[in-house]
Amino acid sequence: MTSELTNQFKEPIFDVAQIAHVEVLSPTPKETVAFYTDMLGMEIVDQVDHKTYLRAYEDNYKYSLIVTEGEEAGLGHVAWRTTSPQALERRVKALEESGQGIGWANEEYGHGPAYQFTTPDGHKMEVFWEVEYYDCHEDKHSKLMSRSQKRPKHGVPVRRLDHINLMSSNPAADTNFMVETLGFKVREQIVDNDHVIGTWNSVSNLVHEIAFMQEPTGAKGKLHHVCYWYGIPQNLYDVADLLKDHDYFIEIPPNKHGVSQAFCMYVYEPSGNRVELFGDAGYLIFDPDWKTLTWEMEDVPGNGDTWIGAVFPDSFWNYGTPAPATVPVKVAAE
Repeated sequence: MTSELTNQFKEPIFDVAQIAHVEVLSPTPKETVAFYTDMLGMEIVDQVDHKTYLRAYEDNYKYSLIVTEGEEAGLGHVAWRTTSPQALERRVKALEESGQGIGWANEEYGHGPAYQFTTPDGHKMEVFWEVEYYDCHEDKHSKLMSRSQKRPKHGVPVRRLDHINLMSSNPAADTNFMVETLGFKVREQIVDNDHVIGTWNSVSNLVHEIAFMQEPTGAKGKLHHVCYWYGIPQNLYDVADLLKDHDYFIEIPPNKHGVSQAFCMYVYEPSGNRVELFGDAGYLIFDPDWKTLTWEMEDVPGNGDTWIGAVFPDSFWNYGTPAPATVPVKVAAE
């Protein structure tokens, strides 16, 4: 995969519909859950063994985030929902043929049987069709029929899960796998002398539901960030004010990306996992013949990473979880 990578004229695959949920690992699960509930207004749906299931107030499914107790921070898995039972069968066959399949997990909380697999770099994922929708208590019903529940009264509530960004020892290989096996489309990419540094990929009108970024040390299977969406840029200033006042580490204050055009900010939750918050989702793609946008790495600092504001710090390019060293994470006082 080189800078010539574009969406090829092959029969498109429309079998994967959306990102359904993300599981993150945390050595400090109590503090991580408190970050999501107290600061971002998310709701605890259930706690089973060492897993806490959470949702944002406009997520349609029962949950969109799992916080699982682990020895170190990082990614547990990413889950994708297919467009139909038949689509699931087709993708399972393709995954089995790819050699990346793990097998079926039949007893899953909140959804039906899921076929598990890994990317070439080792990120664990799954696809499924049957899903449990959020059953809203009567006292939480919103007057807006299109909203899953009332807007929470605490924190600065995020609205829905937006995307996942994964660090990879070989972003080209991981991207090709998602394109060829699951039908993702490469929307934007960064290259350096024909070496792929990062890609932004989607199965919908969004610029990305998954991105891959180069891991500079060659380590495999790392998490860069999980992202939740607000839809209103002002909310980023509100939550930045809240996070700062409660001693959470803000890596990048409210800013705007060049790649994706999204209004963004980055913060570390107490375990060390990075969280991105979107004030808006940038632009939407409706062109079925969209040509991949290619940025040269030399043009990225001050343009591709940030369209306004200061150039992003080195940590943005170099840090992911699990991390080999201590990171500047502050935990809010009790």
